[in-house]
Amino acid sequence: MGYISELRKLVGTRPIIMVGVSVIVKNPEGQVLLQKRTDSLDWGTLGGSMELGETFEETARRELFEEAGLQAEELTFITNLSGEDFYYKYPHGDEVYNAIAVYEAVRVHGTPTINDDEGLELRYFSLDEPIDNLNSNSYMILKQAGYIRNW
Repeated sequence: MGYISELRKLVGTRPIIMVGVSVIVKNPEGQVLLQKRTDSLDWGTLGGSMELGETFEETARRELFEEAGLQAEELTFITNLSGEDFYYKYPHGDEVYNAIAVYEAVRVHGTPTINDDEGLELRYFSLDEPIDNLNSNSYMILKQAGYIRNW
């Protein structure tokens, strides 16, 4: 998170536009891989912010590996999401309006493994029923990208 960290030194916790990705990983049963976050202790989708000079796809591949130790042969673009629904205030006070490119990882290789300090646990969840302690931003991502239909 080099670019955002540098930007935060200049603007403090004030709202910024944060460009990033969310990467959806599904197992053969159709369950979605979520990460239990260290900062908020809730479950969220994999992903993160873009670094200077990166493409969306490069960001998605980097975040997939950093957060879960996984690599995808292909990334399928799902949608772009932004606006008021994607405002988020982090537990430490930083405020962001997210602009998110959502990808689904295809033909994923590796075993889900926590690789960074942002996650406590990785687990697959069914989206057929509500998930306890799902991050509100991740709920909006999954809902607006069409993964959640019944709740």
